[in-house]
Amino acid sequence: MTSSSHRPRGLSRRSLFGLGAAGAGALGLAACGGPDVGGDGGGGTEDLDLDFADVDPAQKIDFWTSHPGGSQEVEAELLAAFTEETGIEVTHVTAGSNYEEIAQRFQTAQAANSGLPAVVVLSDVWWFRYYLNGNIIPIDTLVETLEIDLSDYRDSLVEDYQYEDKQWALPYGRSTPLFYYNKDHFSAAGLPDRAPETWEEFEEWAPKLTEAETAYMYPDLAGYAGWTLQNVLWGQGAAWSEEWEITCNSPEAVEALQWVQDSVFANGWAQVASSDSADTFAAGVCSATIASTGSLVGVLDSATFDVGVGFLPGGSVDGPVCPTGGAGLGIPAAVSKEEQLAGAMLIEFMGRPENTVSFSAATGYMPVRKSADLTELTEKTPEIQTAVDQLDVTRPQDFARVFLPGADQEMAEAIASIVTTEGDVQEAMDGLKETLEGIFTKEIEPKL
Repeated sequence: MTSSSHRPRGLSRRSLFGLGAAGAGALGLAACGGPDVGGDGGGGTEDLDLDFADVDPAQKIDFWTSHPGGSQEVEAELLAAFTEETGIEVTHVTAGSNYEEIAQRFQTAQAANSGLPAVVVLSDVWWFRYYLNGNIIPIDTLVETLEIDLSDYRDSLVEDYQYEDKQWALPYGRSTPLFYYNKDHFSAAGLPDRAPETWEEFEEWAPKLTEAETAYMYPDLAGYAGWTLQNVLWGQGAAWSEEWEITCNSPEAVEALQWVQDSVFANGWAQVASSDSADTFAAGVCSATIASTGSLVGVLDSATFDVGVGFLPGGSVDGPVCPTGGAGLGIPAAVSKEEQLAGAMLIEFMGRPENTVSFSAATGYMPVRKSADLTELTEKTPEIQTAVDQLDVTRPQDFARVFLPGADQEMAEAIASIVTTEGDVQEAMDGLKETLEGIFTKEIEPKL
């Protein structure tokens, strides 16, 4: 992978998934962090009977969730409404406090071949492993059976789960990062009531922001460094990777991340959050941060100041600088067809336009349906419209973050060495490149 002669040619985002069952066992291994979500062998769904014409739905199913965005209460309300409409009882299972814990529990249930749910929350960096291991089914037949209108889902969100010309999940708690700023602090500093258009502009503003302990708070590194720093990299014409070529140590990437380090040490206007930066921001500790749209409602509820939100700042290179993220809902392959049908009915219900609005109102996640009436929602929480509008300028995440097992943790460790101990940026990125290439060589390349 260090030169084009060592890279597979013509491998696109979609053609990765031509690996099918052959690559399932290897890619299921979380080589650098996180649980193994598959068994020893691969899976594949070619031998599954996906004809549901004569199937009656199960009358009792489990729904596994981490309650993204603090959604436990609204989930419970939606599940109760689903039961009232269909008669299907749903056990609302807290399968973990985060996506990694759900993955660990899913692994355990797979190994035991028991206790699996009919519907499971799948994150952006975990779901494809389930797919490669044959742990989830394509839902196309169920979409057709239940007459789910995929064209009414927001294109960039539903397409995230389309591979090998099949639909593997549907969007649920979907988000982008947002730029959050303290309007009171900006006003006191004589700054415009808006997010900066570029990071260069914010760097000019930062010395004027003296009302808080720090002008800007980078999100906590675990789970967020690899995601949010794509914004800074892309704005400088850099990336973690260009398809399967790891580019995190390119001159452009090193320059971008040197700027990040300088913002903390040499220039001193930024810090790194030790916990959720949204909570830190809401407490007034910093004047601005980047956090998920899923944190929006919580920030607005807890902040004692006027909160502003805007698009992510750009850089010197034109083009989209905002990644999508979040989770979808999928159906395990190992449960009965009756449970799969009932699970699909639940996914259809949760994804109805009016229900996605209720979910968004409670969490800040984006309504995933085009036909959702946002009038009442945006009247109450106008900031959500900014998140929806930013969908038009999103960019698919880098292969290295979402397709290499354990890469997100490796990115966080490399960034930690840069922003917490002022380590050498080039050295850190050279080391990260070597590590990511090792994951590729061991886990993916032999199966291409």
